[in-house]
Amino acid sequence: MGRRGLLAWVLRLAILLVVLRLAMSVLSMLTCTLHFPNESLTLARVNRPTGKEGHRSMQEDRDEQHHNYVTSLKRQIAHLKDELQAHDQRLKNMHGPQSDSLAVGFEKGSPEETQTGLLEFLRSQVEKAEVRSGMKLPSEYAAVPFESFTLERVYQLEMGLTRHPEEKLIRQDKKDELAEVIRTAVETLNSPDDESNVSHHKYSNSDFIEGIYRTERDKGTLYELTFKGKQKHEFKRLALFRPFGPIITVKHEEINAVNVLINIIVPLAKRADKFQQFMHNFHRVCIQQDGRVHLTVVYFGKDQAQEVKTILENKAKSANFKNFTFIQLNEEFSRGKGLDVGARAWKGPNVLLFFCDVDIYFTAEFLNTCRLNAQPGKRVFYPVLFSQYNPSIVYGRRDAIPSVEQQVVIRKDTGFWRDFGFGMTCQYRSDFINIGGFDLHIKGWGGEDVQLYRKYLHSSLMVIRTPVRGLFHLWHEKRCPDELAPDQYKMCVQSRAVNEASHGQLGMLVFRRQIEAHLHKLKHKAGAKKP
Repeated sequence: MGRRGLLAWVLRLAILLVVLRLAMSVLSMLTCTLHFPNESLTLARVNRPTGKEGHRSMQEDRDEQHHNYVTSLKRQIAHLKDELQAHDQRLKNMHGPQSDSLAVGFEKGSPEETQTGLLEFLRSQVEKAEVRSGMKLPSEYAAVPFESFTLERVYQLEMGLTRHPEEKLIRQDKKDELAEVIRTAVETLNSPDDESNVSHHKYSNSDFIEGIYRTERDKGTLYELTFKGKQKHEFKRLALFRPFGPIITVKHEEINAVNVLINIIVPLAKRADKFQQFMHNFHRVCIQQDGRVHLTVVYFGKDQAQEVKTILENKAKSANFKNFTFIQLNEEFSRGKGLDVGARAWKGPNVLLFFCDVDIYFTAEFLNTCRLNAQPGKRVFYPVLFSQYNPSIVYGRRDAIPSVEQQVVIRKDTGFWRDFGFGMTCQYRSDFINIGGFDLHIKGWGGEDVQLYRKYLHSSLMVIRTPVRGLFHLWHEKRCPDELAPDQYKMCVQSRAVNEASHGQLGMLVFRRQIEAHLHKLKHKAGAKKP
């Protein structure tokens, strides 16, 4: 403890000396700049011609003096940087390989970025931001969601009326920002971690899978990037932080997802036709492509129960799939109760849970995203799914509607990011049990997912909230019962409108008669002009 205290005191003293030296150097140069140029200019004015020629000569003198001042300042900063690097190297030699990794990323910056005092500021920004662990938040409105990106596209929540949920990297500032982040991550991966001559895998942009980022406006931007690993089902993930300055590598970890099993839990009542469609996608994605999934179906009531069970057993038999559980509850449907029962029914070791609904379509890529963004005791994943509009409105006619696989595209006219929904989530069973599970007093649909989400926000676990490109809510008709009170019925219709079509498409429906009347007038005028 005494040696550490002495080292800390020496470090503070060294930094203070460097700061004082830099301040004195800058003050000295400013003093020279303020006095000597004025004196020389005063003397020069006596024997210098006036007019345009004299003004041009004076300007050239000023430019030369400014150039010399900048060159001198850069030389001073470069010298200070060399001293800081030598000082940091001495600290590393004393502390060993466990010295602060933030200094490594800082040393790679330009001389201007390594001015004294900046390192401490950057460290404080990292400590204040939600980087290494979650922070307790007062409500769901305080959570800052992530946005996701690939090499070519960005998937964003805030669109307004002009941006799109999925966009190419056209804006130069965003393109340059993400290109720099990916380049920094690749350079970090390719940096040798030891002095040996053992050859390492050479990473490139083609190994990049996907990334997420979010900006805390008073701290900086956090980026998490996932790369392919050396073997199948192995990945590399890096966390980078831009504290409104140079990017700093704050985490570099190996992720092995080979043995990460996902228990998909689906609560259900009736809707056998939708379950048939769900199992079609489940067979293709989970059985044929992924192969590391368990399916738990919690069914409420007796109506269509045998039909649903038969669909499940037939599909499992044809595919030789044995990782499924069918639980039947003879009581009123409760989504929270179904998910809670499904999670607690698991008897094996700790497992990753994916709470799902029967009208959800997901890809194999999403299952890996689920594995990468949930860690027991550290983080839970709340993806923002893309919700479909009514295909009959999107494609115009029922006979023009393509297959489901062709419908699941991310466009402004086909759907929207369902950022107000918290029902689809990936979290480990241990975290779900420790947090207290669902509020089982809530019946029917809705409410239970928000309550669970708030529990995690109030905990120290990190909540990853980001739109994902492989998770879709398939459109289904929403009915508003006549027995609803007037205010409830109005809210139901408004909710139906949000899910029915885009702003532009609804506008076309509202003004359809006006448009038809306009076309009719044009046709009538064209006919009247003919001889």
